[in-house]
Amino acid sequence: MNFAEIKKSLDSIENPVDKLEFVMDLGKGLEAVPEKAKCNEIVGCSSFVEICHKGARFYGRADSLMVRGIVAIILALVDGKSADEIKKMDLETEIKALKLNFGAARLNGIQSMINFFKNL
Repeated sequence: MNFAEIKKSLDSIENPVDKLEFVMDLGKGLEAVPEKAKCNEIVGCSSFVEICHKGARFYGRADSLMVRGIVAIILALVDGKSADEIKKMDLETEIKALKLNFGAARLNGIQSMINFFKNL
């Protein structure tokens, strides 16, 4: 599912709990990290998170289903793009536009993931 499809789906869900359940469902479909992908642990997340890449493809893993869903959303934004293209993106605004109710710890983790991509 690409980011536009994710946003459209989330926009159609009114109940905040249902939105979070949708995010967790996205986490269930997170693509496995291929062998020989370069992985980086994301510091600043309350859960274990790794962002990996092989060429211009990005992958991720996390130890929480909700966080896997968040990773899936962020990867939908950046996958297939070059580092320069990603650095020009306003990832914060894109994520905020989804209108998800995350607590402070999750928001810190999201910011840590965004910072990773800004510093590619």
